[in-house]
Amino acid sequence: MDLEKRPAEQPARHTPEQPPRQNPEGCLAVAIRIPVRIVVLVLVVPVRMVWDALVVAGRFLRDTVLRPVGRALAWILLMIGRVLFVWPWVALWRYVVVPVGRALGWLGNVLVVVPLVWLYRSVLTPLGHGIAWIARGIGAGLAWMYTRLLTPVGHAFLWVLRGVGAVLAAVGLGVYTALAWLARYLFVVPATWVYEWILTPVGHAVVWCAKGVGWLAGVIVTGVGTALYWIARILLVLPALAVWRWILTPVGRVLAVVGREIRDALGHAWRVAGHISLAVGRFLATLFRWIFVEPVRWVYRTVLTPVGHVIRDTVLRPAAEAARAVGRATRQALATARDSVRQARADFRRMLLGEPRRPEPVAHREPTGRETRTLGSSTTALTKD
Repeated sequence: MDLEKRPAEQPARHTPEQPPRQNPEGCLAVAIRIPVRIVVLVLVVPVRMVWDALVVAGRFLRDTVLRPVGRALAWILLMIGRVLFVWPWVALWRYVVVPVGRALGWLGNVLVVVPLVWLYRSVLTPLGHGIAWIARGIGAGLAWMYTRLLTPVGHAFLWVLRGVGAVLAAVGLGVYTALAWLARYLFVVPATWVYEWILTPVGHAVVWCAKGVGWLAGVIVTGVGTALYWIARILLVLPALAVWRWILTPVGRVLAVVGREIRDALGHAWRVAGHISLAVGRFLATLFRWIFVEPVRWVYRTVLTPVGHVIRDTVLRPAAEAARAVGRATRQALATARDSVRQARADFRRMLLGEPRRPEPVAHREPTGRETRTLGSSTTALTKD
């Protein structure tokens, strides 16, 4: 009997690392889950095994056939591309374009640059200096004419224009004042009176009538709209809302539960089928190794390797030594025959043309080697013996 008092259990607090437990699932999800997972597992296991077999076959085919063939094709295409495109263009650039460009550059230098430089230095430069000297003289003459002649004439003409402008401004001001007075009393005053006493009352009356017509049209449109709203709500919205709430929503929830269970069952079955396929593959690999690989390895180690060593030591090595000896003898015979032919050709040439002329020694102007210097000898002119 437990006499000690246990502490009251405190409610579990939810931490950020440990999310709160979800609500328990309904009976529909529990009833659907087991049959769906069984059926999906039965259907998915063969598909997963076929898929794994295809993946293994594809990887084997890729590593043993497609990748070497692809590399060979890539190398062949690269060589063909070089032969057809790169090498012709390189040869064209190296042996045609570069020499032609150098020749054209030399011709352009000789035919264009050198004459143009000579023309610029010998003709255009002196001509430009002469034109500049003439232009400076003409500029000095024009400056003197502007300062001594045109400036006084311009000042006098400006004074005359100022006087004429003052007279015309006075006349224009009087004419403008008269025209403004006539326009005010002939046009502005009558137009203001017509606007204030005729157009303004008529406009107010038209606006009042328009407001009344607008209010009447608004009342009619509001009544018609309210009637159409209640008709559409009773005939369309309420039935559609009832169908959505009492038929489509429950059916959608059931279908959502079924779809979620099918999705979870497919994922679970795919993972279980992967483990089953892996186990079957390992079993088949082990069986293949026991049935085929190990016997072949035993035959290779215990039978073929000793037989190969015996054949190598008794047949292949002596045959190779004999072949090398025959090759050495053949090379020596060919070398002897080549030397004999060369000597015979030299004797025949000497018999027909005589002995070849030997080059005469040329006297070099280099000093000959002196004897070794000793204590009793000297190389200077004063102490020379």
